[in-house]
Amino acid sequence: MTNSPLEYTFDSINVGTNHEFGITVTEKLVSNFSEISGDFNPLHMDENYATKTKFKKRVCHGMLLASFLSRLVGMYMPGKNALYFSQTLNFTSPCFINDTIIVKGEVIEKNDATKIITVKTTITNQKNELILNGDAKIMIMNN
Repeated sequence: MTNSPLEYTFDSINVGTNHEFGITVTEKLVSNFSEISGDFNPLHMDENYATKTKFKKRVCHGMLLASFLSRLVGMYMPGKNALYFSQTLNFTSPCFINDTIIVKGEVIEKNDATKIITVKTTITNQKNELILNGDAKIMIMNN
């Protein structure tokens, strides 16, 4: 991952523009997210508890997954000129520790009057199962 965001302007981004990246959800990511969010629910943190649920193992926080959408918007689509306006989220399947996920975004709409783009966002796992989807609204601020 780069620390320098892309710099799309409203005029340079088009319907169909897309980006994706992968990441493995590690024990450390889950632990750090628990510390930051204060969410220590045993479904996320206690292996003994989680094995007794229908999932049979610990489940990653849904909002940890959603936080990767911030990287998608702030670093790649559109990057530097982004102002996150809204995001819908649908959690469709669980994500487990050590799953490798693919975070994807595709521009599906541009509004010339507001300079807001709509990005279809999805996260899938290594089995290509959809685990999260939604739409992001992003204002592109041209300097």
